[in-house]
Amino acid sequence: MARTVGIVGARGHTGAELIRLLAAHPGFELAAVSSRELDGQRVSAHVPEYRGELRYRSLAHEELGGLGLDAWILALPNGKSDACIASLATAGAHAGADVGVAVDARGPVIVDLSADHRFNDAWYYGLPELTRGAYAGQRRIANPGCYASAMQLAVAPMLDLLDGPVQCFGVSGYSGAGTTPSDRNNADKLRDNLMPYALVDHLHEREVTRHLGTSVEFMPHVAPHFRGITLTANMHLREAMDRDAVEARYHARYRTEPLVRVTDDAPWVSAIAGRHGVEVGGFTLSADGRRLVVVSTLDNLLKGAATQALQNLNLAFGYPETQGIPFD
Repeated sequence: MARTVGIVGARGHTGAELIRLLAAHPGFELAAVSSRELDGQRVSAHVPEYRGELRYRSLAHEELGGLGLDAWILALPNGKSDACIASLATAGAHAGADVGVAVDARGPVIVDLSADHRFNDAWYYGLPELTRGAYAGQRRIANPGCYASAMQLAVAPMLDLLDGPVQCFGVSGYSGAGTTPSDRNNADKLRDNLMPYALVDHLHEREVTRHLGTSVEFMPHVAPHFRGITLTANMHLREAMDRDAVEARYHARYRTEPLVRVTDDAPWVSAIAGRHGVEVGGFTLSADGRRLVVVSTLDNLLKGAATQALQNLNLAFGYPETQGIPFD
């Protein structure tokens, strides 16, 4: 029996990617998509890959729990998830009854794409390549940020050798700024431009520092391209390394990860757009071997959001982690 899933905040770029993924997944049934702006319109009119009859609905937050769905994905701006969670917390849940996932009185599985619960130890922080060992049936899952995913996957294999803070220079396509008009998603202002913002104490800086357990300094920028992140991480090391040893660490760490590809050359963001994985490479060392620069790229709407949410849903319901995720 397919598990029923609803999406809140389905109008945005990530919402459309979630609809595409869920529509093609054999174990999930898209049962509700909430959007005030698109209320009453056919989902298929906006996401042609969806072939069903479902329409967008303007669901009040307090209505969500009464729908009795197995899971919800919250694709809302930061600070907007609590009312949804309060409604869902009182809902009866039947999720996972025949796949070994414990059912309890807290309601359905919730995957929150906002930052609201990434600092809450009661929620599972779902970056599967690094945290799946900590998953123990939690029904509340905080999806990591897009930049935060790229940073952590770039840095994690070197954690035990770091000497001081890691500096990360990030450039994102403007889809990362959402659909609400702003300078950071204004194509005219971004044309022939690179826009720096939040250059100290960015949310993702604090997120990565917390979850990696090491200090990270992050400088984000927005570029004129639509999707994809390039993240350059500058790491100082406690001992000298050569390139072969560094590459061996990354290959060993990610050898069994189907969504992570280690490359010799620095990956290009144009090559990752529309793809579901991460590329990490371009390993460059200083002459003394104690400074390492690594580049990672991912699609902010996919592995940085929707694809990772599907990995987490698969994990929660006992499906293979990459089920329903297209491979190149």
